[in-house]
Amino acid sequence: MPVGDTDPYAPSPERPVRCRARAMGHDTQFEPHHHPWGQLAYCASGLLQVTVSAPPDEAGEIPACETTAIVPPSRAVWIPPGARHAVTMLEASQLHTLYIDASVVPDGWHRSRVLVVSPLLRELVLGMDQPQHAQHTTRQQALATLVLAEMAHAPTQPLGVPMPDPLHGDRRLRTLCEAVLNTPAQHATLSGWAAHSGASERTLARLFREELGMGFQRWRQQVVLAHALPMLARGMPVGQVAAASGYASDSAFTAMFKAAMGQPPTRSMRGSP
Repeated sequence: MPVGDTDPYAPSPERPVRCRARAMGHDTQFEPHHHPWGQLAYCASGLLQVTVSAPPDEAGEIPACETTAIVPPSRAVWIPPGARHAVTMLEASQLHTLYIDASVVPDGWHRSRVLVVSPLLRELVLGMDQPQHAQHTTRQQALATLVLAEMAHAPTQPLGVPMPDPLHGDRRLRTLCEAVLNTPAQHATLSGWAAHSGASERTLARLFREELGMGFQRWRQQVVLAHALPMLARGMPVGQVAAASGYASDSAFTAMFKAAMGQPPTRSMRGSP
């Protein structure tokens, strides 16, 4: 979320972790922007969508890509320093944002990721919520140290949906990915989508590996989760969500969801992992 360099919430090496808590209405949007510090966005309630654009890594091993993550209350999204990102509230949310100075960002955290929020991390984030002019106390320093340690050890969750680079990626792959995002239940297999893409199944499978770093089935599962979470947040029955996601039975959808999220869909919107 946009914050100026002179804003009282901006972190510094002397106070490397700052917290900003806000109640955000449904469909609140922050246009694409970036800033020199890292950011951890966590919703104590509600549902958050974050799109992060990342350049290729210095070695050229990881291509440029755009990743959209749908983040329920049991998860948080990490945005690296300098990364261009846009944010949308899919539901009315209680948003807690940690601004983290680049000097304390863990090594290797140059890409966005979704973290599983443990009960301890949740309470630490909530405990960081202080008036913007509060003095830098020993307690706040201790909380910041614990937050950084808990973040570094938090498991990651594959909730992001990577997309090909719109400028340099393969147009056929981009077109297919956009079609799946719009109608994820239309085809369950890559062969089904290949018939309408202008490329062979083998070519598309290679493009998924080369440009997105994963196979089609894993990528589609992340699309399905991104598609299902907002519906579950709005209270839609699991059976309807399963059908809208292309699953023939509630049990098959629930098994996939539990394997991916660590909990059944009926608990997905609660603020605990």
